[in-house]
Amino acid sequence: MTRVFAHRGLHASGAQENTLASFEAAADAGADGVEFDVRRTVDGALVVHHDAVLPGGGVIAEMKVAELDPSVPLLAEVIATCGQLAMNVEIKNDPSEPGYDPTGGLAAQVVAELAELASGADVIISSFDPGTLVAVRAADPDVPIGLLLGWGADIDAAVETARLEGFGCLHPFVGDVDESAVQRCHASGLMLNVWTVDTPADLTTMVALGVDIVITDNVEGALLAVSS
Repeated sequence: MTRVFAHRGLHASGAQENTLASFEAAADAGADGVEFDVRRTVDGALVVHHDAVLPGGGVIAEMKVAELDPSVPLLAEVIATCGQLAMNVEIKNDPSEPGYDPTGGLAAQVVAELAELASGADVIISSFDPGTLVAVRAADPDVPIGLLLGWGADIDAAVETARLEGFGCLHPFVGDVDESAVQRCHASGLMLNVWTVDTPADLTTMVALGVDIVITDNVEGALLAVSS
C-alpha cells in the first residue's frame, strides 16, 4: 500500500514548514511519515531547514547554531518530535551552495546521529547528490538510500545508477512517473517514492500505479486517495 509522507511536515495547517509544529501536525493528521531537509552550521550542528540562506539573509553554513532563528530546529529535536513517524531525511549538499562537503563527513555525521537517536526507526536518507549517498552507504550499508531526481530525469539511467551504487530507492518528480517507470523500478527491486504529489488527480494516479510513497503537501487528500 502506498504510504503518505508530509512534505517538510504539514505546513498547509498554518505551521511553518520544517518546524517542530509542522511535524506534530503531520502526526495529528495521520501521515505515515515526514520528509525534511538537513543542513550543517559552521559549528557542526545538524539542523532542519530547506534553503541554504535564511529569510533574513543569513547563510546556515556560515552561522553558529545559537545564531539561528529559534524556529529552525536541531535534527535531534525533530527526531524526538517525530516519535513513531517514519522519516525521509534529505541531506542538502549541493556543490553550488555554501557549505558543500565533498568529503562525506556531513553524510557520516547524519548517519551517526540517526543511529544514536533513532535506532530502529523507519528511516530513509535521500539526496540529489550521488556522492553524498555513496558516503551514507559507506557509513551504514543497511540504511535505505533514496536518489532524488530533478524534473525531466531519465528514469532508465537513474535505475541503472541506483543498481550500480547500491541505492534502494528512487525519488523522482511526479510529472516523470508513469506505469512504465513504476514497473522498471519495482522489477529492479527499488522503492519508488514520488515528490511532490499534491493534486487529487496526481494522488489518485500515483496510488493506482502502486508507488511506494507519495511525498505531499496535501496529506488529507493523499490519505483519502489511499483509502479509496
